[in-house]
Amino acid sequence: MFNDIGPLELVTIIVLAVLVFGPDKLPKVIQDVMRTIRKVREFSESAKQDIRNELGPEFKDFEFEDLNPKTFIRKQLDNDDLGLKEIRNGFDLKKEMAEVTDAVHGRESEAPSSTPSSSSSGESGGRVDMTKKPEQPGKDDRPPFDADAT
Repeated sequence: MFNDIGPLELVTIIVLAVLVFGPDKLPKVIQDVMRTIRKVREFSESAKQDIRNELGPEFKDFEFEDLNPKTFIRKQLDNDDLGLKEIRNGFDLKKEMAEVTDAVHGRESEAPSSTPSSSSSGESGGRVDMTKKPEQPGKDDRPPFDADAT
């Protein structure tokens, strides 16, 4: 419940509680807060149980955590019926991004080619050169003016 509270915040809360309630009333306040939290939990559990009973036996495996969209999607993606694990395991994002980066920068891919003579013959092996070759401006040429950039 309080996973993101660090030690400094905890000490600050304790000091503030002692200052606000005083050392003599602090144990009573802590007991009242704990009793209230316990009652809220009991109420929540009884409400969940009532909902499960009203839904009937066809929803026996219903979990309220599934109502959270992140949990629902994670559970559906982990399901083997769709075959998504094979797709996810067959797709290597780092390799694909490295190939795109190499193509943009005009470098050859590090993947071993089946015919080493094709890379030495000057052909790109069926790959499209996507690099923009910058034109060398003359000494008197001004750079192009971009009205949208100003």
